[in-house]
Amino acid sequence: MKKTIAIFFILIIIIMCIFIGKYMMYKEEQRKIKIHNLEFETYLNKEILGTELTTFINKAVDNNEKNKILKDDQGFYIQNDINSIKIEIKILDNNTLYQMESLYNGGIIEFATMYNSIDFECTKIGYNKLGKVNYMLFVQKTF
Repeated sequence: MKKTIAIFFILIIIIMCIFIGKYMMYKEEQRKIKIHNLEFETYLNKEILGTELTTFINKAVDNNEKNKILKDDQGFYIQNDINSIKIEIKILDNNTLYQMESLYNGGIIEFATMYNSIDFECTKIGYNKLGKVNYMLFVQKTF
């Protein structure tokens, strides 16, 4: 009888340790998501210069490359709902919506030169199924 009780308590302790471990992993993942989102959400409804937007595009492309995000046949990153980031930039000069890859591959230096002192505002942020920021829209505010 004592063996049965001892085995029962050992099983309870093992099960509790498993649940506590999973809970701690969940909390750590939530903390990482919060840090990730804070890095991007600070831009929402704030104006930034084209130079800062250029840096931000480079950062997003670097994130996608680091996470080995696949590209389609046109060279655009395919959203994976886990760790990809997509940035769109609306240029009012020609009323065109550009993907970050177009600017990055087409000449990020030229973009930075032409729009370095132009204001852009992040008007929209999207989230993936994990709750991480995966989409941002920047709109040109000044000419």
